[in-house]
Amino acid sequence: MATATISIQVDEKAAKAFATASTEEQRKIELLLNLRLQDLTIGSHRSLQAVMDEIGTQAEAAGLTPEILKSLL
Repeated sequence: MATATISIQVDEKAAKAFATASTEEQRKIELLLNLRLQDLTIGSHRSLQAVMDEIGTQAEAAGLTPEILKSLL
């Protein structure tokens, strides 16, 4: 499988967890992220709105409120 490197913004906690993980754990995280990204984009026939709704639901479940999101933007 050919690969390419991308750069994405994550919160500091996620970045630190990835940076301090072992090489094996980093590889596992990369594989999981790759699969999830494919699911959200390539492998899914869901509309953009459906994907955004799912992301919003997951963000709310993780404690990200509309007010917090507004303050970040």
